[in-house]
Amino acid sequence: MKRSIPFLLLIFLITSGCKKEPAEEPVTIQKLVLSFDFQVDGKPLQRDTLCYVNEAGNRYMVNEIQFFISDVRLHCHTAEPLLLDAWTSIHYVDSDLPGTWRWELFDTIPAGDYDSVSFTFGINEEKNQSLMFLNPPESFMFWPEYLGGGYHYMKLNGKWLDTNSVAQPFDFHLGIGQIYAHYPDSITGFVQNYFNVTLPNSSFTLPVNGEQEITIVMNIENWFRDPHAFDFNQWGGDIMQNQEAMHLACENGWNVFGVKL
Repeated sequence: MKRSIPFLLLIFLITSGCKKEPAEEPVTIQKLVLSFDFQVDGKPLQRDTLCYVNEAGNRYMVNEIQFFISDVRLHCHTAEPLLLDAWTSIHYVDSDLPGTWRWELFDTIPAGDYDSVSFTFGINEEKNQSLMFLNPPESFMFWPEYLGGGYHYMKLNGKWLDTNSVAQPFDFHLGIGQIYAHYPDSITGFVQNYFNVTLPNSSFTLPVNGEQEITIVMNIENWFRDPHAFDFNQWGGDIMQNQEAMHLACENGWNVFGVKL
């Protein structure tokens, strides 16, 4: 009997070594890329020239645009919205910096059909914290502490011709608003002006190991058009401390963004 033990052990080792390991699932990587473009009335933005007229009849030019979008979500009628925030949920776009015009999101996205893409214009109150950006250009977007802190949602800078046909600078800046007991001091509260955008015509199908690029267009004329004709002669060139003006601008933001097909 003792001589049979090594033989049985050998049989056991051979048979156990022949067992097949379960097959590993193939790794799939699906990605979304967002690119950004600036247009006026369906044409590429021409900067530094007084060639545009807004809904209120103001002749104006655009010098530069900087803004943040955050919390990109993919929507599908068969599942909960998918928040893309594996690496960062906030992206900075600058008309002077082509490197910011493309955002490759880090998230691996399930393959399949998606109905639409949405995002937050600006940064919500939970994430919009002062000093979270230590380096330029993002750090240059700081919103003064006494006005609510955090960062601008957008800087849209340019000039318009006033009623005397004199070029006046405007800083069409959006961020946290203020409630005043007595303007321009005695702030009694703050207003969060960020808003959500669902991109029209943004459905897509993402194949296995595929990449989808979507070009987001800022239609600049719509900041001044619908539902409010924004008149620079009425509101002036600086609206950072004018919540009523910022509120009108944010309400106009509902159709500022589209998709280049």
